[in-house]
Amino acid sequence: MRVSIITRVTAVVAALALPVAATGPAQAKGLDDSFAGLLTRQVTGANVRKHLDALQAIADANGGTRAAGTPGYAASRDYVAGKLRKAGYRVTLDPVHFVESWTQNGPPTLELTAPDPRTYTPDEDFFTFQPSPAGEVTAQVQGVDLTLPPTPAPTSTSGCESSDFDGFVAGRIALIQRGTCAFATKIRNAGSAGASGVIVFNEGQPGRTDAFPLDIGEWRAGVPMVFADFAVGQALAAAPGATVHLKVDATLKLGTDHNVIAETRLGDPRNVVMAGAHLDSVTAGPGINDNGSGSAAILETALRMAHYPVRNKVRFGFWAAEEIGLLGSEQYVEGLTDEQRDRIRLYLNFDMVASPNYAYKLYDGDDSDAEGSPAGPPGSAQIEQQLEAFYDARSLGHVGTDFDGRSDYGPFIAAGIPSGGIFTGAEDIKTAEEAAVFGGTAGVAYDACYHQACDSTANIDATALDVNADAIADSTIRYAFNLSSIPERGDTAGASRLAARTTH
Repeated sequence: MRVSIITRVTAVVAALALPVAATGPAQAKGLDDSFAGLLTRQVTGANVRKHLDALQAIADANGGTRAAGTPGYAASRDYVAGKLRKAGYRVTLDPVHFVESWTQNGPPTLELTAPDPRTYTPDEDFFTFQPSPAGEVTAQVQGVDLTLPPTPAPTSTSGCESSDFDGFVAGRIALIQRGTCAFATKIRNAGSAGASGVIVFNEGQPGRTDAFPLDIGEWRAGVPMVFADFAVGQALAAAPGATVHLKVDATLKLGTDHNVIAETRLGDPRNVVMAGAHLDSVTAGPGINDNGSGSAAILETALRMAHYPVRNKVRFGFWAAEEIGLLGSEQYVEGLTDEQRDRIRLYLNFDMVASPNYAYKLYDGDDSDAEGSPAGPPGSAQIEQQLEAFYDARSLGHVGTDFDGRSDYGPFIAAGIPSGGIFTGAEDIKTAEEAAVFGGTAGVAYDACYHQACDSTANIDATALDVNADAIADSTIRYAFNLSSIPERGDTAGASRLAARTTH
C-alpha cells in the first residue's frame, strides 16, 4: 500500500508541472484536497500504534515512566529525534530547564522593619513558595493592582498582566494579591518588572484568607518569594512606605531536558505551520494516552509527510516537561523573537487523543460555547471550523472544549498565535449527552487511568486513535498547502503573559 500511495503522490506532483511555491491560491487548494486524501490513508491507527508500543517498551525498561528528568524521557526523545532525522527533517534538540530538586534549609524570614516593626511567624503567617530561589533582601514593598477590600467572589487580577507593573520601581518587593490567574504568572511578571522579592497574599474571601504550603513549579523570577495570609498582605498594603526584610534559605537544583523540534526542508519560512504534543509522562506511569497518543500521531504524520512537497514550512514540536508546568512549550515560545513568533501562522495541539471513554473535543476557538476562557487569537475560530469539517465529512459528532490553559497551546495563545486542536478527555466525567453521541459510559471519567500507572497501551481506544490520527494528518497537510483562511500575523506577537497550569 505504501509504495502505491507514494507513486500516486509522485504522479500528482509531476502533473502540476509548476513548483509548489509558485502555485496560486486555487492550485494550492487543489493540492491540499489531493494530498489530504492520500496522507490520511497512510496515517493509520495501526501505524501510530507501533510508536505507542515503542514508548511503552521504553517506559518498561526505565522504571515504568517517561517523566521529565528520567532516562525514560531521554530514551523517548532519542526515539522520536532518530525517526525524524532518518526521514530527512531538520531536527533540533531544544534545551528545557526544570526543577530537579528543592530543599528548604531553614525557616524563611518576613519582617516589617518600618514604619512599625513586626516579625511574622514562618509556616503560620506565611510560607515559602516552593521552589523559591534562595535570597535575602530589605526593601520597600509596592502593591500591584490590589483589590482591597476584596470583592465577595474572587476577582483580583493583581499581577496577572505585565501592564499591572507599569510604574513599578525596580528593586522593590512586589506585594501581589491571589486571584484569578496562576501564581506562576504573577511571579514571572514580577520578575520581569525587576522585583527584588515577591510576597503573594491570599485574596480575602471566606476560605481564601490563610496561607498554606504550595509548590507552584516556578523559579525563573530568580528572587525569594513567599505566600502570606490575607491579614499580612492587608497590613503591609495599608502601611505607608512599608519596608520589609525577606529571606529564603533554600537549595534549588535545576535539570535540563530537550524539546524535539523538527522542520521540513521545503516550504516558505515566512509561513510556518506548527503542530505539537507533549512527549513526557507523569512520574507515576508510562503516559501512553497522556500523551504518547498525541506524540505518536504527530510523529507518524511527520514521517509520512516527509514524502510530500509543501507550500508552507511545517514544524513539529515534541514538548518536554509539560506535566510539571508546560515548561517545554513555554520556554520555546518565550525564546522566540517577535519576528520568529510572527512567522508561526498557527499552532495545532494534540494532547490525549485516544482516551478509552472518549469524546471528540475540539478547542473552542470562537468561544461559541460561551464557557470558561475567551476565544483564541484571530484565526483560532477558522482552525476549529477546519477540524469540524473533517468530522462532519465522516458523519462523526464533535463537541467544543475550553482553552483552559492546561496544555501546550497556552503559551502560543498568550503570544497571539492562533491555535486549535483535538482532545478526547481526561479525569472529568463523561455526560449522558456525550455518551449518546460518542458511545461509551456516562458518569465515568474519559480516562480512568489519567496520571496513573495503568495509562499503558491497554488504555488506548483504537477507534479514537485511528480517527484522530487521520484528523491530525488532514489538518496538518491542508495548512501545509493553504493558509488562506488564517489572518496574516501583525503586531500581536508580544505576549502579555504566559499561561501556566498551576493552582490559582
